[in-house]
Amino acid sequence: MDQKGNQFSTFAGVFTPSILTILGVIMFLRAGYVVGQAGIVNTILILCAAEAISLLTAISMSAIATNTPVAGGGAYFLISRALGPQFGGAIGLALFLAQALSVPFYILGFTNSLLASFPSLSEWFVPISLGTAAILFTVNIISSGLAIRVQYIVMTLLALAIVSFLGGALLLFDPALLQANLGSSYTKPTISYWTVFAIYFPAVTGILAGINMSGDLKDPARSLVRGTMAAIGVGFVIYLLEILLCGGSQQRGDLVAQPFEMLVKNALWGTGFLVMGGVFAATISSAVGSFLGAPRVLQALARDRIFPILGIFGRGSKEKDEPRFGLVLTLGLTFGVILLLGGGDSMAAFDMIAAIVTMFFLCTYGMINLAAFVESFSANPSFRPRFRFYHWTTSILGFVACFVVMLLIDALAAIVAILVIAGIYVYLSRRVFRSAFGDARLGFQYALVVRALQKLRQMTPHAKNWRPTFLVLAGNTQTHMTLIKYAVWMEGGRGLVTAAQVISGDLETFAARVESLRTAMDTFLRNNRLAVFPEVVFAENVDEGIRTLVQAHSIGPLKPNTVLFGWPRSTERAEMMFRHISSIAAMGKSVVVVADKGLPTEHRRRHRIDIWWRGQQNGSLMATLAYLLAQNWEWRNSYIRILRVIGDAAGRESSRQAIRKLVEAARIRAVTRLIVSTEPFSDVFQSHSAKADVIFLGFKPSKEETPGHLYGRLSDLLADMTTTILIHSSGEADLFA
Repeated sequence: MDQKGNQFSTFAGVFTPSILTILGVIMFLRAGYVVGQAGIVNTILILCAAEAISLLTAISMSAIATNTPVAGGGAYFLISRALGPQFGGAIGLALFLAQALSVPFYILGFTNSLLASFPSLSEWFVPISLGTAAILFTVNIISSGLAIRVQYIVMTLLALAIVSFLGGALLLFDPALLQANLGSSYTKPTISYWTVFAIYFPAVTGILAGINMSGDLKDPARSLVRGTMAAIGVGFVIYLLEILLCGGSQQRGDLVAQPFEMLVKNALWGTGFLVMGGVFAATISSAVGSFLGAPRVLQALARDRIFPILGIFGRGSKEKDEPRFGLVLTLGLTFGVILLLGGGDSMAAFDMIAAIVTMFFLCTYGMINLAAFVESFSANPSFRPRFRFYHWTTSILGFVACFVVMLLIDALAAIVAILVIAGIYVYLSRRVFRSAFGDARLGFQYALVVRALQKLRQMTPHAKNWRPTFLVLAGNTQTHMTLIKYAVWMEGGRGLVTAAQVISGDLETFAARVESLRTAMDTFLRNNRLAVFPEVVFAENVDEGIRTLVQAHSIGPLKPNTVLFGWPRSTERAEMMFRHISSIAAMGKSVVVVADKGLPTEHRRRHRIDIWWRGQQNGSLMATLAYLLAQNWEWRNSYIRILRVIGDAAGRESSRQAIRKLVEAARIRAVTRLIVSTEPFSDVFQSHSAKADVIFLGFKPSKEETPGHLYGRLSDLLADMTTTILIHSSGEADLFA
């Protein structure tokens, strides 16, 4: 659905709301307090650190905004289109709350300044705050255009107020006062550099007021960059002048106790009324900016259908798509905060909200930087921002800075905020979204995989680093579930499994079916939560297809080192399988054949895994795969038995030592059993492993034995047994290497 909104220019839509939010309540009510507590030097450091985070975020935002068409939702839109709906949804809620809580924050600032000017109204603190919120709601509900036009008047009053208090401070400037106020002098043990940083930081969060108007701009990409950068530059200069001039014209005690009153008292040529008018206008305009931004973030979230419960907030007015339902919710939150916090120490409540808003904004800034980093680092060919002054290092620096500052301000609050966002992300990760955003996650993961494969290719493999990389010749995955399941269990989250299906027929005739069959396999594997890659190959006959797969299938240097077969149901198929096993062994790959008798029953308290050891080569691989199998939660509380048959008691000690060395080399907990018997192996095997849940048994085809005879012998051996995994190792997984 095409939504038609306003068409604001750079000045009206970005610079104006940004600069009015930047030069707002902090400048009048708390900047002097921060200077008095932290001193001029530390306050300048706070300003530079805060502005650096803001600038790095603005650079990241500029890169994203000039690379993709920008719609409504501001920072939420930028994050979600780079990191996907999961991150976008989590940060979108945080951003909405940051903007929504900013409304009562600025209104409380307005009321505090009003009562400082007119103390007789102190009993009416809550009614004045509620009435102000209602008036601002009415202005916004009528039209955002009206709110923007009102801000031009506010900007004029603000400019006059700044000239008034800076001019007065300049006339009263005393180098001795400047010298005295250089260092810090915290009045309470609970106050520190980072607590005043948290109070001061909302001064630089105004850039989001402009970004949130992205859907109402004539040229979003151009306007967001120019308007935001201009607002940051102008704001930095004015705040720096305020720190230096006020720090050099006021006593430290006055800065801490009466920051706003001293601005009024020292105003140029007795124009304190301009300062009062300026703070009233600035706080109200900042509240208007947040009232404009918060509902638009919520509207964008609702339209993306990330949270179905928010559906109603996606609706807009008929004429200019105003988010009126979001405005009502923002008003409700504002009323709630005012009623909750407005009855006590108003300035303490103001500082508390400032710290909360700081946390939310730092989270949002951090994610904007992360979004730009992911876009750039992924090296997507589509990432071609028109903003030239960008490199991914600025984004990662901004991301790290945001979260380090969060931890330094309040580690517990930062951890809670991160856990809440992570929780929302996990919740959204479990949902299936109807449409993709074309976000950068795919490109980012692709870039990581390619880099890793290139590095892996340069490394020399060693037996100690052996990992199972299975190629499962599964045929129809739905009828070979046991085979695939055992492959996944034996991979144990340490390797890779590919399930392959070979279809015989003419490739030109059936080529169109390849992708549909692969998609069907993938859907089946996903639905069963199996971390397996699907593959489909067409060949003139199955033999040729298997040979092609075994030789050619790989993901860069990740070539299959183990091929899995299911136990054949006929002599003809068995002969074909054993021919392939000979070829596969010649290629230096291991072979696993699963004689499927079904999955183990779940009601047993302890599963038993039997390994029949008859030599070091197969023994190493069997011990490794049995260990990996036992690590799966389905095999919890299972235990491994290693059994060996010897025909003469004289060899008992040497055999016992050999088994002990295997267990030590494998570093597994296992019960060892040495069986002295002259009975046929089949009798010993069947009697000792009749109650096992799965059996590992080594085998090696012999040239002296025909495939048909080998198949018959093994079929008789396994006829009445549980699922047995036959192992023919290439020797790569050598525990003694």
